[in-house]
Amino acid sequence: MYHSQLHPLQIDPTTGEPFLRLPAPLQNIIITPPRLSDGASIVPILNDNAVCRWLQGPPYPYLPSHAESWLAAAKNDSDVILNELERASKDGPLKIIDACPVRILRETNANGPDTFLGDIFLHRCQYPYEEPTTKQELSAENARKEVGDPTIVWCIGDYLASSHHGRGIMSTALKTLLTAWAIPRMGVRRIRAETFRGNVGSVRVFEKNGFVLEKTVDHGEVTTSGKRIDGAHILWWEYK
Repeated sequence: MYHSQLHPLQIDPTTGEPFLRLPAPLQNIIITPPRLSDGASIVPILNDNAVCRWLQGPPYPYLPSHAESWLAAAKNDSDVILNELERASKDGPLKIIDACPVRILRETNANGPDTFLGDIFLHRCQYPYEEPTTKQELSAENARKEVGDPTIVWCIGDYLASSHHGRGIMSTALKTLLTAWAIPRMGVRRIRAETFRGNVGSVRVFEKNGFVLEKTVDHGEVTTSGKRIDGAHILWWEYK
């Protein structure tokens, strides 16, 4: 693989796996592609009430079979991106692409295997919390835009093991992902973030990275883990 097209990803010299490293003092945290062996680590995290109560989407209870299916799809997505970069000319300019091949947060350990901590990824916004017709129209328009179009609106999905909450890891991971990859390699210029009303931690992560709270909308639903929510915070970030 032409590592020049992977810039600024680093390459593990032993495994050949690409990764982003967070800056000091969190340099022991890296972001890598998914691994099929991650399932045993994902299951307890996504069954932890401190994590799953703020998520809408993952099944609950979260079973090994769910992790196996998700990992197969997520790893395939990552492999597709890496293959696209491999096919790009090593002598040409850095290719703008529509996704990031690394998304899994891990804590490295000099004396043993690394530890799975969570997930952070960017995807084209599908406008949750909008009226159905508006949501459909905005999502379709956003999906049609060509790769690198600065008017694409992106969204963020993330979670972190509760054992590592309160350490600034997600705030730093988001900043690293934005500055190292999303802005220069995906052409990301606009991001809309949504989080359940009351999720102060997530709002703080976004605000530390320059997101501005636009509004809090009323929205009643029950999450897959059984938590009843009554609204969502909508925040925006724009490249300056």
